[in-house]
Amino acid sequence: FMILSGIMIRMQLTEGFIALLSPVLKPLFRVSSNVCYAMILGFLCGFPMGAKTVGDLYSHGMLSKREAEYLLAFCNNIGPIYFLSFALPLLNRRMLFPYLLGMYGLPFLYGLVLRYTKYRDIAPSYAAEYTKKLPEKPMGLFLAMDEAINSSVKSILSLGGYMILCNLLNLLPHMLFGAPPLYLAPLIEISGGLSLLQDRFPLYSLLLLPFGGFSCIAQTYTCIQNTPLSITDYIKHKLCLVALTGCYYSIWFLVSPSGFLG
Repeated sequence: FMILSGIMIRMQLTEGFIALLSPVLKPLFRVSSNVCYAMILGFLCGFPMGAKTVGDLYSHGMLSKREAEYLLAFCNNIGPIYFLSFALPLLNRRMLFPYLLGMYGLPFLYGLVLRYTKYRDIAPSYAAEYTKKLPEKPMGLFLAMDEAINSSVKSILSLGGYMILCNLLNLLPHMLFGAPPLYLAPLIEISGGLSLLQDRFPLYSLLLLPFGGFSCIAQTYTCIQNTPLSITDYIKHKLCLVALTGCYYSIWFLVSPSGFLG
């Protein structure tokens, strides 16, 4: 995903990639094609592809800083394949739609509300000061491939290193001290932590999935560290989404206590 997205960004093929969805997303969110592209990849490709895409688009002058800040607020999520094939079966959840709505519907609505409130000042097209950063013409295929591969390999090495380190931090206390509180494990590394926690506290695990844990935050920082984008603001938005997810599950419990967490 990183390499292919990097090639499309460098060759300026992003608009064609989202041709089917842009007639819906562009007027709904009042944003440019590149913003729509980052939104789609951020929702479909999983951590930290949303942040990586935003960082690449901004670095190549295809997003303004304001657009990039807006996208980071809601477009860097757990991937649906991971959620459906790993998280929900691990938590022994049978229903799909209520969980999909909580995992992806809430960030989508959160982004829509932000667009018409905090980020209502974003122009649908590039701000003038950023258009001069656009390349005169798209890169050729081989140059785009070379740059995309080099950039992606560096990112993948960093991401893998964070995953190894954080899983080690989860395993060391078990090796040295027996069995410390398992609820801390997903806060450090979400995949390994959920594997340790299993289905003991499903609601707790479901609330942590939008946050992603320390490993996902570190991976996101790696993707935006060469930009002026703020990791602190990103964390604040993630905490807001966790709070909204908690409200969503509370409403579900009040409306249908018998079917809660089915």
